[in-house]
Amino acid sequence: MGDLKEIKTAIIVSDIHAGCRVGLCPAEGVKLDDGGTYMPSDFQVKVWTWWREFWDEWVPKVTRRSKYCVILNGDSIDGRHHGSTTQISQNLADQENIAYQILAPIVDKCKGRYYHNRGTEAHVGVSGENEERLAGRLGAIKNVEGQSARNELWKYLGGDHTLMHILHHIGTTGASAYESTSPHKELVESFVEAGRWNDRPPDVIVRSHRHRYFKTEIASHNDRAMSVITPGWQGKTPFAHRIAGARLSQPQFGGVMIRVSEEGELYERHYVKRLDRPKPE
Repeated sequence: MGDLKEIKTAIIVSDIHAGCRVGLCPAEGVKLDDGGTYMPSDFQVKVWTWWREFWDEWVPKVTRRSKYCVILNGDSIDGRHHGSTTQISQNLADQENIAYQILAPIVDKCKGRYYHNRGTEAHVGVSGENEERLAGRLGAIKNVEGQSARNELWKYLGGDHTLMHILHHIGTTGASAYESTSPHKELVESFVEAGRWNDRPPDVIVRSHRHRYFKTEIASHNDRAMSVITPGWQGKTPFAHRIAGARLSQPQFGGVMIRVSEEGELYERHYVKRLDRPKPE
């Protein structure tokens, strides 16, 4: 894989929630533990076409077919959570197999330059135990503690030109007018914390969890610093229909690219798809 620090491009996706009936599912269906087969809904087939378009068309275009690493930023499986009944299977082995079927080809595409962060314990197990098992099976790059699925990732791009900090969680809001508050506050607090201890601040922080894309950007000593939130790959569950803000909006699907150009410019690109609002009856 060469020196991973020298890679100039990162592709980041999150929240595929494999094993959920409104999560990501291969169009050809998935085998279950009892020998049966689950076939995706029309909704899942549509989202799967976006997943394939993202990896087969968008990623080669925006990376200009250069080397890149992939970061899965949490919630790769749906788990057994909150007493929900929206899972394809409550058997976590089934959910892990579905996630593996989805992600193994992506690990191949990036030539094994694959990092995996842990998501929400309600979905991926206490201390991310289920995500750790999946990440190990996928051959994710381990951290110094030997974990295949990390709680956070500090990652250089382009040598030491750009420093990224990537983890799953970020605060949410029920009001669109305040959607920028948590990601921008997180960016500013990253600078404050770095300053207290004379550490280098991150040029980019990436968060997920919300299933909605957002970005804030400010000028900095290294030209710019940005906070990016990734979209997800899950439709609206019964829980989303109860939450302020989420209940009024349509789900978003996609991922982001963070890149340092040959000229040393830091920039971000995003792929975001949205379902149409239901038609009036």
